[in-house]
Amino acid sequence: MDYVDDYLFDGIRVLLGEDGSVIDESGRPILQYVWGKYWVNNHAHILAAASDYSLEAIYIALQRTPISHIVTGAVQRKISQRNLNKLKLEMPDAKSLEYLQDIFAAYRCNCEENRGLVSLRDALLPKLMSGEIDVSKIDVAQLNSHLEKRKAAASVLSLIFPIALPGLWSPMQ
Repeated sequence: MDYVDDYLFDGIRVLLGEDGSVIDESGRPILQYVWGKYWVNNHAHILAAASDYSLEAIYIALQRTPISHIVTGAVQRKISQRNLNKLKLEMPDAKSLEYLQDIFAAYRCNCEENRGLVSLRDALLPKLMSGEIDVSKIDVAQLNSHLEKRKAAASVLSLIFPIALPGLWSPMQ
């Protein structure tokens, strides 16, 4: 992926490949769950929830749905907006999936914390390696007791969806 020092969107969306690498080897869509400020080029569909279903529920359902039947193009694969709008997903009652928003909120929080930790590591490690910062006098027992208090919980995001309901999202115009 490339990097652009600007953004077009701010918020939570699901990106679905429009052309090129649009499905994986099992026929499921290439997706990205994005949040914050980001730039999206013209090779992706930008999905926002337009029903009772959360964007997170739609993302999980799309991840689990083979979509080869809506892909066109012999040389370069493509998913047109017209074909995407015809896609039907099997989903349970929207109310039963509300908990997904909390799981994804924790996921976003963990990712942001990881980014901060990576930044901190990248700033401190060269200084530690060069001797600019000396940690030889740190009380490791006190540090370990602090770290035990901050155990992270793992998130499980593989879910099963059993009923059909079309029109769950609306592509951004």
